[in-house]
Amino acid sequence: MIPTERLPKETLDDTDLQIVQRLRRENATNIELARELGVSEGTIRQRLKRLKDTGILKVAAGINPDALENQQAALVAVNVSRASMLEQKAREIADLPHVLAVSIVSGRYDLMAEVLVDSNHGLVDFLTRELAGIEDVSATESFLLLKSYGKFV
Repeated sequence: MIPTERLPKETLDDTDLQIVQRLRRENATNIELARELGVSEGTIRQRLKRLKDTGILKVAAGINPDALENQQAALVAVNVSRASMLEQKAREIADLPHVLAVSIVSGRYDLMAEVLVDSNHGLVDFLTRELAGIEDVSATESFLLLKSYGKFV
């Protein structure tokens, strides 16, 4: 992956935004995107390449928890005891097996982790076995995701 701190800043025009919004909802072929947006397939291909090359668009697999039996998606808010450790702790948490993504956030918490676990018991195991093994985690709060719109977990 391209380190974003080294990328030149880009702006998105309306067509770029429409492409990104459409891909966020569901996968589409270049031909489908071109037809929907009223542009050529070559334009779509060119724009997707530029968006990927500049680090604006990242292609990744999304998990639909509704399609999985006995799986629970959750957000786990985390506080760390030392602010100087935020990035290191975010990386450590991101490496845990049930974690899909971790973000450094502002507000009441320091980090927000998206997790996918085996039912509610799996969340307890994640909190007490996996996350508890990370030093400097001082507090957590969990939020079960009941339904998501606009993206999978």
